[in-house]
Amino acid sequence: MTNPSSPGPTLQGIDVPGVTAWYTANIDGALAPLSFEKLPGGHSNFTYRVTDGAGAVTVLRRPPEGELLPSAHDMGREFRVIDALGPTPVPVAPTYGFAEDESVTGAKFYVMGYVEGEVLHDDEIAAEVTAESDRHLIGIDLAETLAKLHAVDIDAVGLGDLGKHENYVARQMRRWYGQYQASEGSVAAIDDLHDRLQARLPAQQGTAIVHGDYRLGNTMTGADGTVAAILDWEICTLGDPLADLGYLLSTWAEPGEASTRLIGYPSLLPGFPTRGEMIDAYSALSDLDLGEIEYYIAFSHWKLACINQGVWYRYDQGQKSTVGVDVEGIRESIEQLAGMAVEAFDRFD
Repeated sequence: MTNPSSPGPTLQGIDVPGVTAWYTANIDGALAPLSFEKLPGGHSNFTYRVTDGAGAVTVLRRPPEGELLPSAHDMGREFRVIDALGPTPVPVAPTYGFAEDESVTGAKFYVMGYVEGEVLHDDEIAAEVTAESDRHLIGIDLAETLAKLHAVDIDAVGLGDLGKHENYVARQMRRWYGQYQASEGSVAAIDDLHDRLQARLPAQQGTAIVHGDYRLGNTMTGADGTVAAILDWEICTLGDPLADLGYLLSTWAEPGEASTRLIGYPSLLPGFPTRGEMIDAYSALSDLDLGEIEYYIAFSHWKLACINQGVWYRYDQGQKSTVGVDVEGIRESIEQLAGMAVEAFDRFD
């Protein structure tokens, strides 16, 4: 990590005097001066570790700078979800406050508690900070925590209106295949599998909170090997819980299987549970029928292939800077992910 900044008039994304004034007025016990450390990860939103004058640590999260799509980077939505889940068995950071006034630092933001632990983004980090003897528990608790999320009564926690309830996979398929086509996608496996997925679409089993990007690298793993907090709620909505489970399993590669160079799969390290064990762990806490889970794994690989086509296209067209980006790796991953999707669908079919 970088060293915290000294209090000054500005920091990327932070008006230090403005945020300091807001903190002391809205966060109980907060004392000036504040220091800020911009944290890595967190998708495209900016995340900062904030230390106040008494040494108390919190986390501030805000959108990136510049022009944004109207529906993107909704800090109020993220705050609402985390705040609603606080009293449930789902591990989330405690919420401290939401700033609606964009004049404070140029955008809406929220403040939550700092959770101790490790974010196991890839196999290199996981190999460095976890012992082989601890990895089975880490994987099993990851699956069990997802089951706990899906068991939350959406109406009881006030999230019943967070999104549409039905036809989640069909809606996702329309959205991402449309982006793929608009990005001049021409991968035969993606086009063929689109039709096969459409023809065999499973009936949705109820409606749950769907994280949308639930994987080991989007959780904080505590010292005891359990999930200390689920992170990055920016695309959370309501929908088919098995789409979340299928996505998690699509990120859970096993030795000898195809993978992409863009992703360092922690699950390939010795000690982590198999996908079958992950499925069993989830199933033990859920009454859902998991007989068609390979469909959802196939869909997740296919969806990511479509997304990566759009990402690669924007780089190829010069719409985004390629500095420090493995553009060729993104291009290669499109067909690799499509092939992985076909393999999963063949297991289902």
